[in-house]
Amino acid sequence: MVTKTMTTLLVSAAELSNIISVLAVLLCFCAMFLFITRNMMVLRVHGEDFVFPTPIHQVPPRIPQMNMMKVHIPFTFKLLETSTSSYSELQCCTSSQGKYGIRVYWGVNIRELHIFLWRPWADLRDACLSGDFLNIYYQYKGPHIEKNPHSDEIMTLKLEEPLELGSPPRLCYPLVVILFRNDVNENILPDETVALINVIHIKDSVCTLPTSILAQYLKQANGQLSCLKQLYLATGNPGGYEEGQIPFAVAEPVEGGPDSMEQTLVCPTNEDPTLWNSTGEQLCVVCQYFPLSRALLPCRHTCICASCFDKLDRCPMCRGPIKSYFCIRGEEYMPITTNSKTQDSHGSLYNWLHHWDDRLTDFLGFQR
Repeated sequence: MVTKTMTTLLVSAAELSNIISVLAVLLCFCAMFLFITRNMMVLRVHGEDFVFPTPIHQVPPRIPQMNMMKVHIPFTFKLLETSTSSYSELQCCTSSQGKYGIRVYWGVNIRELHIFLWRPWADLRDACLSGDFLNIYYQYKGPHIEKNPHSDEIMTLKLEEPLELGSPPRLCYPLVVILFRNDVNENILPDETVALINVIHIKDSVCTLPTSILAQYLKQANGQLSCLKQLYLATGNPGGYEEGQIPFAVAEPVEGGPDSMEQTLVCPTNEDPTLWNSTGEQLCVVCQYFPLSRALLPCRHTCICASCFDKLDRCPMCRGPIKSYFCIRGEEYMPITTNSKTQDSHGSLYNWLHHWDDRLTDFLGFQR
């Protein structure tokens, strides 16, 4: 009788141990499944999470948005490319919305020019008006002109004497054209643009690069000096602007000044141009659905919308890293999304498993 009872107990214990083993295996399998799916690279289908949408994958660091300020530029300056663009005949086009002066200098010393441009605006204006700008750090002085407001007007520059620029790398700019406000008696706000400095290369027998504008600098009344750089739009020319004259550009502060300022978004025309409209929108190069609205830095490509921006860490045009960005238009086209799903909405079982998965991850020493 005792033997039979012991045999029954042993059989029951063996069956119970089998059940416990099965449960332990199932529990380990569930824990391993949760651990793998939490730490694996999340599968995506058409840009959407395939496994555990929100809490599984790590969110990449947020790319900072630059604080931009729109600045008005009262002048425009551009070169008119012709087959005879040379020292003997160089055509350019200027316009202004206020009274201004033009100063032209040939063979300008590079170092002295940049030192002089960092002087206070009052000193620069007085030097331009008195004719003492750059003192003796140029080879020839061109025309000094005072003008009233006008629209696009062609101006021809000529130099009869030869310049001595030497062999590259040169220490002098071939031509510098300065447009500056000469309304001395009017009140000027500190952040207003008061001068546009144009540095021009002219093709010659030694340096055969095409005639072009090497750099354009903006001088503000508060003394800030910025380098004007064009944005690169993705496709087409919807605004009907001439090649190379797209109205949005970035004015990047020049290093070496007294106080650095934020980058500024500038618009060279007096209108506030709308590059995107119902008849000719420029679309995002990624989704081809939303209009492009963000300019990427430092590459300055304007090619994506706000929706695709959050999925990228490199520029889709040049593959360069995205360090920061700024918006060049409103993003009211984006649908309003609400993050109503929380962890509690998955239910108590999911939360319990999620909690133990976190504890297992911490125990094994992996980063969550």
